[in-house]
Amino acid sequence: MKISVTFRNGEGENWQKVYAKERIQRLKKYLDAPAEAHIIVSMEKFRHFTEINLSSSGWNINAKEEAKDMHLAIDNCIEKIERQLKKQREKIREHKPRTIRRSKEKLSQAEEAEEITENKIAETRKVILKPMSFDEAIMEIEGTKDRFILYRDSSSENVSLVYRRDDGNYVLIETNS
Repeated sequence: MKISVTFRNGEGENWQKVYAKERIQRLKKYLDAPAEAHIIVSMEKFRHFTEINLSSSGWNINAKEEAKDMHLAIDNCIEKIERQLKKQREKIREHKPRTIRRSKEKLSQAEEAEEITENKIAETRKVILKPMSFDEAIMEIEGTKDRFILYRDSSSENVSLVYRRDDGNYVLIETNS
């Protein structure tokens, strides 16, 4: 990492340069490509200002901080940059190229196929079949977040199933019993 330290409003002391360079080294773990950091340190009476401009592989991250102590100003500025780098890395981690997504989809489909062959029962429910019409079944599904309802058709006394498709339409499955 290439680091340059600039002092404004006076001559800086060597310990400030060393401290700033030391603290910015901790950002290396968040950077994959070579980076360039420009640190600007200035003082006005009892106020200390620190500004850091970090550029690496198309990223430009900036932070400014003011404090009563130079150490505190540098530390707070480094923390701001660190938060921005973490956020940027998380965005990159979430956004994956299509080829990686497709290969993961294929893997998940293969895993689902393996799960299907194992035939495990995840949940068992006992249902009491209520006598109702198709319209009443639709109203009950819309009233809840369930995707399906199993009921006894009041006109034919047959067991029927109504489920909601992903496009919002409904499917009716009737039995002959």
